[in-house]
Amino acid sequence: MLVAWRYRKRDRSFIQWFDPRAWVMFFLCFGVSTLAFWDIRFLLPFFVIAIFVLATSGLKWHEVRRPFLFIIWFVVFFALLTFLTGRGGAEVYKTEHLIREFKAPFSILGWTPKLDVTVERSFFAVCQLVRVFSVASMTLLIPYSLNPALYGITFKGLRLPDNISYAMDLTMRFIPTFGRDFQLTMDAQRARGYELEKIKGGLFEQVRKLGPLMVPVTIHAIIGSEDIIDAMDLRAFGVGPRTWLVQLTYHRRDYILIAFGVLIILASLVAGFLGYGNFWVPPALIKLAGG
Repeated sequence: MLVAWRYRKRDRSFIQWFDPRAWVMFFLCFGVSTLAFWDIRFLLPFFVIAIFVLATSGLKWHEVRRPFLFIIWFVVFFALLTFLTGRGGAEVYKTEHLIREFKAPFSILGWTPKLDVTVERSFFAVCQLVRVFSVASMTLLIPYSLNPALYGITFKGLRLPDNISYAMDLTMRFIPTFGRDFQLTMDAQRARGYELEKIKGGLFEQVRKLGPLMVPVTIHAIIGSEDIIDAMDLRAFGVGPRTWLVQLTYHRRDYILIAFGVLIILASLVAGFLGYGNFWVPPALIKLAGG
């Protein structure tokens, strides 16, 4: 049986106040517009919008603690990796102003590890944090704030064909279903004496020892997909236009949200066409570094 994310109706949720189709369109406009900029002055408004929507979503910390901590770890890790290597901003800025250079007291085959802390590299890491966090936090809200029963009709309302709409519905349900099956299989194997915590050895040895978990879960996922395909074939899915039990209706607030999203993406396109939004460093920081 397919399961869904931990969705529940919230009375004071800003997201659930709108039609899901309007929210998806706004999210797409928001994401594309955010990824079009590297200038912190243009990224901060998107960051403020993301924080506002997150604060008014009605989600409790215990509901999103794990995915939110993962997002924070993911964003910080890649920003730190970019800062240490300096490779992420190689195509964004050309010159660097050195703040301090750290050298290791040892050499490896004639190469001495060192870290150049520059104004551009540090500020680029900050911009990357703001940029990625804004998009990731908005993405996190989708599975927890959109009714799973409306996935199919939402994508159908976006003028997608029936087969694609239903495929998107099944895709959004696959991850929690796969997680449920994995947890049940792990509990069943532990009841039979399988000790996951004592898995040791090299990479290939650990993968081999994970067979009692991955093989049943994979086979169950394949069988489940075959059952869904057979059920759809028996109901003649794809022969003609599909009818939907639930009908969605736009309200004035939905049109305002869609117009706001379209305005954001149009403004982003105009700003990019005029040359705005590229990577920018405050001149005060360059002067502070002696540049």
